Amino acid sequence: MRTTTILLVILTAGVAAAAARNITRAEARTTSREAVRLEREIRDHDIAFFARRATEDPQSAADRAQLAGLYLQRARDTGDWENYHRAEDYARAALTLRADRNGKAYLTLASSLLARHEFGEAYRVARELVTFAPDEPAYRALLGELQVELGDYEAARATFDTLRAHHRHPAVAPRLARWLELTGNARAAEAVLRAVRRDVEKRAGLPVEQRAWFALRLADFLVRHGHPREAAGVARAGLEVAPDDGRLMLILARTAAFRAAWKDVLRNVERAGDAADISSLSLAGDAAQALGDTAAARAWWERAERRGHEQPEPFNRQWTLFRLEHDVEPNDTRAILEREIHERRDVYGWDQLAMARLATGDVAGAERAADEALRLRTTDAVLWWHAARVARAAGKMELARSRASKALQINPRFDHRESELAEARRLQR
Repeated sequence: MRTTTILLVILTAGVAAAAARNITRAEARTTSREAVRLEREIRDHDIAFFARRATEDPQSAADRAQLAGLYLQRARDTGDWENYHRAEDYARAALTLRADRNGKAYLTLASSLLARHEFGEAYRVARELVTFAPDEPAYRALLGELQVELGDYEAARATFDTLRAHHRHPAVAPRLARWLELTGNARAAEAVLRAVRRDVEKRAGLPVEQRAWFALRLADFLVRHGHPREAAGVARAGLEVAPDDGRLMLILARTAAFRAAWKDVLRNVERAGDAADISSLSLAGDAAQALGDTAAARAWWERAERRGHEQPEPFNRQWTLFRLEHDVEPNDTRAILEREIHERRDVYGWDQLAMARLATGDVAGAERAADEALRLRTTDAVLWWHAARVARAAGKMELARSRASKALQINPRFDHRESELAEARRLQR
């Protein structure tokens, strides 16, 4: 038996034993941290093991595919972009050696490209993967996700129609839920997310990072649909399993903002450390401003802007949204979004472009973009509120009121900025 197998047995047994005992919350967190540490040791051991095998056998596609998958897992766990690049490199090497019967390498390559927002190339890889194995639901779900990202909604509809029977499959459920939400069926999306999270919690031996990810998906949905208190509970439950997961800490920061608990916002963003993304840095700036510390607010916002320049990934929607919300170089931001919409014609791209056109005085262009943003009747209050602002600028007050009402119906607390909510309520009347 390999060392990894022995460690997995110890890990699973240790976590199960801790759960079975009547232990304190602090003890549970200590046990969870130990489980995470051991899990990472296992992964590092496996990476070293397969790297050695790949060196010893330059023709081994299987070892390179395994390495690619391990680096992808580590990238998702740590947020380290270098690991995504390594996953991509090893997946390509595996496919160069053997394209047939190498679904794992195709899947890892497409997933790595997707994580880095290389949607066009990821789509081409996923399409090949589905051609080779059309009956695998996880592969079709990945293709559907990429069709959604690129705004090819007719193709996405056809893909997801074939996946409804697999709504409890862990690789299908989150993607199907997103499709249901995009097409106006939030209740069904929520049911799918809750069911798959329950299933995942019952599965022994599932990596901690994956369990935390399913908690993250449900918590994010709940925040966006007006349930910040429940979202915080789901995030805390996820942190019991993965105590150092920065993504879940950032959920707590978002929920704290809806309570105007600005010190809690800052505390959780700071706790998240390197996991804090542009959206969270922007939120921390808003929190500092609300507390009256304008110097700290500027420092946080400067970090957000700097991060966008330091990581010039394509389709950096968090960066462009931060710029739109804080009036940072609107003409430059519009130029970025005008270029990107030619390749990625999804509703969120149109939404941001509508706001950029509005900010630069192009009301007619903003109207066209806002109509595109609403074409799926997506249950996202922010899309409807932005479209309401565009309609008001165009002088179409009845349409503006209707859209503002829709936004508040979907989520009465769709924004942490009270000024935005107050404006929506005034417009609604």
